[in-house]
Amino acid sequence: MCGIVGYIGNREVFPILLKGLKRLEYRGYDSAGIAILNGDLHVYKKAGKVSDLEKHIADSDVTSTIGIGHTRWATHGAPNDENAHPHLSQSGNLTIIHNGIIENYASIKTELKGRGYTFHSDTDTEVLINLIEEIKKQEKCTLEDAVRIALNQVIGAYAIVVMDKNNPNQLIAARKGSPLVLGIGEKEFFIASDASPIVEYTKNVVYLDDQEYAVINRTGDFYIKTLGNVEKSPAIQKLEMSIEAIEKGGFEHFMLKEIYEQPKVIADSLRGRMSAVEGWIKLGGLDEYINRINNAHRIIITACGTSWHSGLIGEYLIEELARVNVEVEYASEFRYRNPIINSSDVVLAISQSGETADTLAAIELAKERQALIYGICNVIGSSIARVSHAGSYTHAGPEIGVASTKAFSTQVSILILIALQIAKHKGTIANSKLREILYELENIPKKVEKALALDEQVKEIAAIYKDAPNFLYLGRGLNFPVALEGALKLKEISYIHAEGYPAAEMKHGPIALIDEAMPVVFLATNQSAYEKIISNIQEVKARKGKVIAIVNEGDTEIKEIADHVIEVPATEEILSPLVTIVPLQLLSYHIAVMRGANVDQPRNLAKSVTVE
Repeated sequence: MCGIVGYIGNREVFPILLKGLKRLEYRGYDSAGIAILNGDLHVYKKAGKVSDLEKHIADSDVTSTIGIGHTRWATHGAPNDENAHPHLSQSGNLTIIHNGIIENYASIKTELKGRGYTFHSDTDTEVLINLIEEIKKQEKCTLEDAVRIALNQVIGAYAIVVMDKNNPNQLIAARKGSPLVLGIGEKEFFIASDASPIVEYTKNVVYLDDQEYAVINRTGDFYIKTLGNVEKSPAIQKLEMSIEAIEKGGFEHFMLKEIYEQPKVIADSLRGRMSAVEGWIKLGGLDEYINRINNAHRIIITACGTSWHSGLIGEYLIEELARVNVEVEYASEFRYRNPIINSSDVVLAISQSGETADTLAAIELAKERQALIYGICNVIGSSIARVSHAGSYTHAGPEIGVASTKAFSTQVSILILIALQIAKHKGTIANSKLREILYELENIPKKVEKALALDEQVKEIAAIYKDAPNFLYLGRGLNFPVALEGALKLKEISYIHAEGYPAAEMKHGPIALIDEAMPVVFLATNQSAYEKIISNIQEVKARKGKVIAIVNEGDTEIKEIADHVIEVPATEEILSPLVTIVPLQLLSYHIAVMRGANVDQPRNLAKSVTVE
């Protein structure tokens, strides 16, 4: 959600900013802008895409070696040219880009108006840069001090970069609750919301912590301080990301590429963490706290969106295999309802980006109440990775498509390992059964490959139903969360209304919607409720609904009654979500493409929701 890029060094800044903004498009945005300094501050910004900004700047002199750029996802104020970033201070001497929300901006704005300030946008960001300017003027202090004092006065979340017309040799960056990474080159520095704009130029990065700021100088030196003015020793890390990982690699869309990467990333998420031959599972972070987890009163899984669906699968797995009480909570609700939580609880926090604002807030609440926090995320150095007591990376690699696909599969893979490791340690699973599951888990990447081979069949089905106004997704047991995830994928990228339900709940309301125009997708691979699923399918057919059934290979009974049958490789029931999700992802993708939707950047959505 929103994107920041900045540079200071010896290179021409405009190509770096423009390419960086394009790399950040996947985060979701509605306007874009840059500011460069070449004797004066020049700000160019435009509602729409980065390509619109590029056209807007086409005839301008953008010669400079220092600058900042931004893609904005509207919070305060409509998505238009005036509200786009960067924003200038009233004097025109300072400019800022900002991700996040300043919650007390209205009272600060009123005070500044009383001191003669006027505002040209509806944003909280313009208020912040004028507050910094006013403090600098009143306190007769450096820009660094003014930034620090201002940030101690504001309430909310932010990642900012500030540039001063009168100092072409310095940038100041700060963060609280919104990610910011500093790339370190040879007498040059890069600043960004995530590593994607940086990886082309350097592998050395520093992730700023909450309530820290960095002063970055053209001379090649920088330092980091807390908002309490305490200098910190920077921890320089090596990026593992590659340029190839953030390019399409011949696929039409990032989403399709990421769907097809699932066999590889599932294998990556399992590698070194299990052995079927030797019968062991070892997640390092889990192993460190296994006794506390075994003695936990309950496990609370908190997440948002697709990660919440992964968490729901985790609940089924952990309760089934390890016999531990599990609750799954929307992070956005958990943090506000004064939950009962204490030191005997374990919280599993799941987030692809590791920066989800609601999930971070839920972690903060749980930590205050002494719960153990175990983070599951994809991005090394992310906020959740740093604030958790322990955790596991999913190793999905960069996920650029806004609609999560491979993130879901790798999250589920980690949750399977967690459930199995706890079960083994508690003695709730026989060694023979454990090895049986582990052998099957080793074969899952090949079975996902076989599911991907169904692409053309799924595409044909998509062509039939691309204009349907509604879809219903039904499943039982572990296939219920898969139904929810399938419905979410269709909503996100094709804008068709879709709902997921437990199949048995169909008779408690949704059946009223079924007619000849209603496609109903059944997840029908679980043998434990097979006859009941057949009954549900027959109920839909009796009302002239169209049935698309996902079944195990060789299924003949459902083939007799469904309109369309997609046969996926059979596997252990607890592993089935890794296979059954694939045709649902492909169905959503092809329908969206056929409807002319922007698959990788669906309207109104952001990849990482870093503000409430």
